[in-house]
Amino acid sequence: MWLATTSIAASCATLAKFALPKKYKLGFLALMLWGATIMIFIDHILGYEGGGFLEKTTDGMIKNSTVLGLAMLVPVFIIWGISLLISNLKRR
Repeated sequence: MWLATTSIAASCATLAKFALPKKYKLGFLALMLWGATIMIFIDHILGYEGGGFLEKTTDGMIKNSTVLGLAMLVPVFIIWGISLLISNLKRR
């Protein structure tokens, strides 16, 4: 499910890129999210051992795959927020 959560976030960021002003750098956010989606998709393909392709549980520290997907989005949004802060400071 972390593939689904990341791809949904990437799709939303791409749609928002066309609807909102460029000052929000949504193109950068969409690029990061699509890159993460592609990396997760490749990881799923290379690690596929049969069974369900999108699983609801994981074997790692975070057992719920939706929570894992949301946890994976947090650093992306933090980096995007930092880039917004830096670009706003440069404009002044």
